[in-house]
Amino acid sequence: MNLRDEQDVTKIRAAIRAGSFTGHTSGMAPGKLQCNLAILPAEYALDFLRFCQRNPKPCPVVGVSETGDPMLPTLGRDIDIRTDVPRYRVFRDGVLSEEVNDINDLWRDDLVTVALGCSFTFENALMRADIPVRHIEDGVNVPMFRSNIPLVPAGPFRGDMVVTMRPIPEDLVTQAHDISAKYPQAHGAPIATGDPSQLGIADLSKPDYGDPVQVRAGEVPVYWACGVTPQNVLLDAKLPLCITHSPGHMLISDVAEDAETPIYQQ
Repeated sequence: MNLRDEQDVTKIRAAIRAGSFTGHTSGMAPGKLQCNLAILPAEYALDFLRFCQRNPKPCPVVGVSETGDPMLPTLGRDIDIRTDVPRYRVFRDGVLSEEVNDINDLWRDDLVTVALGCSFTFENALMRADIPVRHIEDGVNVPMFRSNIPLVPAGPFRGDMVVTMRPIPEDLVTQAHDISAKYPQAHGAPIATGDPSQLGIADLSKPDYGDPVQVRAGEVPVYWACGVTPQNVLLDAKLPLCITHSPGHMLISDVAEDAETPIYQQ
């Protein structure tokens, strides 16, 4: 069975933990909240959480771990952040050091995990309304672009927003806006539509992250805030160590995508 057709989140995470699935998670586990990750030393965590609170569109916090605890009980049963993401990025002093499939050897007692909502969540709602999602149709990762939209700084954290782009048929743009607005924990409504130059994007065929997708006749590029934003911010802050998910390779939680509050599993 293709794991992308699997509905049981526990089985999906088990495959990720075992290293038998290391791909992007777009379109997987429909109905479940997917999460971006920022794992950083506790001495920087409060400033980072302030940054997220001041920039909720790209950084909607959906979970925070205890210091040194790799488990995330508010997001699901038996989630181990050291193994349950398909691919991680490791940054040292602001430089991408490596990409790995688990972080067991990197885990420390001073690390804090911050989980942030992901736009993959509202994509399922778009598709249920028969609004096409091109990168899922094409089986590729969503295109992501650095924008010129400044963020509100906090401590060492500052920078510009990263956005995702999805081509939407012109007559469905308003509906796509209204549907995604119902998911503030997954970036909510779009931040812009149309001409990419308004966001400082030079060429939609050359995303900074993810894969390019075609904008067809009768479609409008629509842009949402993106959870890769904190990766750029963390990189620019030049922390001695921080760990994130690799773009498109998310943590899949047990939480329903439309849940208003997190779960707690003893």
